[in-house]
Amino acid sequence: MEENNTTGKTAEENAGHCPHCGGVRTTPRDDAEKAKLLNRLSRIEGQIRGLKAMVEADAYCVDIITQGAAAAAALQAFDRALLLRHIDTCVSRDLAAGKPEAARELEDLLKKLLK
Repeated sequence: MEENNTTGKTAEENAGHCPHCGGVRTTPRDDAEKAKLLNRLSRIEGQIRGLKAMVEADAYCVDIITQGAAAAAALQAFDRALLLRHIDTCVSRDLAAGKPEAARELEDLLKKLLK
């Protein structure tokens, strides 16, 4: 497999394909969890639409920045919730199955999140 020089990953990995099984990686979620995540994203989407409307209406800069900070915080909370679930399920399962690459993948993800 050819490696992508900018990310250090193969083209398949960048496309979401699992280099170990050749398939596309997915995480099954029950209906309640999926609804909760989608609800959070819908609220964030509404905040972004609100920001757009504020810019279109020439709202005061501080008000737009305050709303932008709230949207950013909401997206960070979404990421945190998803990360915790990922650690509890996917990472734990893979480590228990003897797949140390799960720890490296988590390390890489944390590096991105903590920039």
